[in-house]
Amino acid sequence: MRAETQTTVEAIRKSLKLVGQRMDWETAPHRLEEFNAMIEAGDIWSDPARAQKLMRDRQVLMDKVETYRRIDRDLTDNVELIELGEAEGDAAIVAEAEESLKSLREFAAAKELEALLDGEADGNDTFLEINAGAGGTESCDWASMLARMYVRWAEKKGYKVEMQSETAGDEAGIRSVSYKVSGPNAYGWLKSESGVHRLVRISPYDSAARRHTSFSSVWVYPVVDDNIEIVIPDNEIRIDTYRSSGAGGQHVNTTDSAVRITHLPTNIVVTSSMKSQHQNREVAMNALRSRLYQLELDKRNAAINAAHESKGDAGWGNQIRSYVLQPYQMVKDLRTSYETSDTQGVLDGDLDGFMAATLAMDVAGKSRADANADE
Repeated sequence: MRAETQTTVEAIRKSLKLVGQRMDWETAPHRLEEFNAMIEAGDIWSDPARAQKLMRDRQVLMDKVETYRRIDRDLTDNVELIELGEAEGDAAIVAEAEESLKSLREFAAAKELEALLDGEADGNDTFLEINAGAGGTESCDWASMLARMYVRWAEKKGYKVEMQSETAGDEAGIRSVSYKVSGPNAYGWLKSESGVHRLVRISPYDSAARRHTSFSSVWVYPVVDDNIEIVIPDNEIRIDTYRSSGAGGQHVNTTDSAVRITHLPTNIVVTSSMKSQHQNREVAMNALRSRLYQLELDKRNAAINAAHESKGDAGWGNQIRSYVLQPYQMVKDLRTSYETSDTQGVLDGDLDGFMAATLAMDVAGKSRADANADE
């Protein structure tokens, strides 16, 4: 076997080993049998919510088991084909098997990355908030660019994106926007994006064409499952209604239907500005429950807590990532040092590399300071 092919085989085995470790392969078949037994029991269907959760959990485990078996099977088959082709002097068989191994390496690497998404809420849908920071109109425009970037990333993933609320900027862009992003591991992928994002560019709003620096903050928190009970006493919230100040068109409200809920003990504020006031109240309460759940996750997870504490205000010294369009082209994550010169690709939603680097750092147990020290 050629050295290059042997390297590919070793990379696949490494990915397979990590996938197996993260899913606890040794016990997975037994856990799958337990799921099947519980679902086949007649009494489970008396509780539809529990039955649906069991069905979802079983399907997730079945997919993981099938993935592991597929990688293991395809690796073995192609290695045997190469050995057979080399023994018989059949270069065509060897070449075909080597190409299959290259494809399998990409597939295994992707599944290895997905295996890192095993946090308590990683599989949940997520809320994504973007707020313009220091920089006035420039930052409002930057916030709208970030919103477009994340919507495009989500669409590439096949996720569903629903706008929850939006406040337009005075001259351009948006002051703030909130989305609900629904799809497998939506929170697990997006959670690493929480923080301040810094843009350096020639301002399109400056007649002197000077370079400006703008900041916007991103906050990601999981949608709370029905199985997670978050009790919010009525005396701990204040509910206000107001007229939405959207950008026009379909976002215009002619009545004071938008809802703002303030959680008094934490001073968390959530909003929703769709057409129905009743619907807005429900959406805002769900968002508040999720924010409070995120706070609880932060308390349990020191790494996430440190990340949120380091986010700070949307201004100098608090950024997690810099997007430089002038005088050179570079996007760099300051936590992992992952960078790319394909700035347009990033702004069009090519974010997987940044997310993967942060996930790998978190799994390795490194802090931002540790990552910077390794440079």
